[in-house]
Amino acid sequence: MLTAFAVLLSVTAVLAYLNERFFKFPTTVGVTLAGALASIILIALDAAGIGGARSWASELLETLNFTEFVLNGILSILLFAGALGLDARQMLKQRSSILTLAVVSTIISTFLIGFAAYGIFGALGLGVPLLWALLFGALISPTDPVAVLDLLKRAKVPKRIETLIAGESLFNDGVGVVIFLVIAGLAGIGDSHTAPTALGALTLFVKEAGGGVLLGAALGGLGYAMLKTIESHAVEVLLTLALVIGGYVLAASLGISGPLAMVVAGLIISAFKHDIFTAHTFEYVEGFWETLDQVLNIVLFAFIGLDVLLTDVTGVQLLASLLLIGVSLAARWISVVIPFHFVRRRDGYGAYTARLLTWGGLRGGIAISLVLGLPDTPDRSLLVTATYAVVLFTIAVQGLTIMPVVRRAVAGSGEKDLGSEV
Repeated sequence: MLTAFAVLLSVTAVLAYLNERFFKFPTTVGVTLAGALASIILIALDAAGIGGARSWASELLETLNFTEFVLNGILSILLFAGALGLDARQMLKQRSSILTLAVVSTIISTFLIGFAAYGIFGALGLGVPLLWALLFGALISPTDPVAVLDLLKRAKVPKRIETLIAGESLFNDGVGVVIFLVIAGLAGIGDSHTAPTALGALTLFVKEAGGGVLLGAALGGLGYAMLKTIESHAVEVLLTLALVIGGYVLAASLGISGPLAMVVAGLIISAFKHDIFTAHTFEYVEGFWETLDQVLNIVLFAFIGLDVLLTDVTGVQLLASLLLIGVSLAARWISVVIPFHFVRRRDGYGAYTARLLTWGGLRGGIAISLVLGLPDTPDRSLLVTATYAVVLFTIAVQGLTIMPVVRRAVAGSGEKDLGSEV
């Protein structure tokens, strides 16, 4: 495994260097596209009978196990780092908007995509069960906080809008994983078996989500109490790292949502960072988490890029996937507009914010890791292909065009500077 990770890290470093040196795309976009291009080259070499390149790449990815690598590996670090880097006090002011969008939007999107996917698969003769179609809706609905946060740093949207988009992405990630586990339990998949009733689903949802929030609050409180009493940046970095990794393992052992726990813990530390850290020590702690976040971010999207095309696809599967790209985008817009209608007037967001939320809703490692964790059945291959298609489209197309969308939104709002809306 160490050899496989060393190879992945080396490949990632080369891809990141080429993107930064020549193409200068946003990091997540550039590295993913470079990884996808590398996959195409490997497939072409393999088809030409040169060196078994494709089988070598497949062996590398199987050794590392994408699902374990993301869900039970780097996800805790990425979510904590993302939450730590946000203005938690500003997020607290916008909590009702963020939670409304994160919960309501994810639920609406799950069912819109799920039922549409069920209809599309049925019309094409692929016959996927309804619960499996809803699983696809659940795993593809959450936006990926890693990709979103990376783009927001470059887009330079106003602080209040950045907080809304980033906060919704962080929380809908945890909510989406919980919804996925609930539906998987209803379908008899995995360890989260539950009674096939509304009460059974609701009980599991409350346990996963509520338990994750409570554990995150406890971990954040513990971290606050310990960090406030010391001034050594090395020990502070160690404590925050132990809080994240140990806390995530604890959440998994308790059967509650680790992603939500990490988001809440990170926000609590962020909210009290001026009380916890001195200016000197916080510079080291923040630098550590920013660097770790960026490095793992690049590794994750290189992993997606290399993995994204190493799967067999039939013509019918490809057609279904193309249709589901449009369905996912439409469902994202509808699921944002409906709850946003209730928060826009109350909180004074501009008319363009819903467009930014929709077009900035990139999917990434969370969706792919969830779909690859499904049991090996014929239905799984359909969902894997559709998930890859949606992820690649959002990163390549939406990721590359988010800047023009921001500029057009500024022009349409009649403001010279988006910051004037803050």
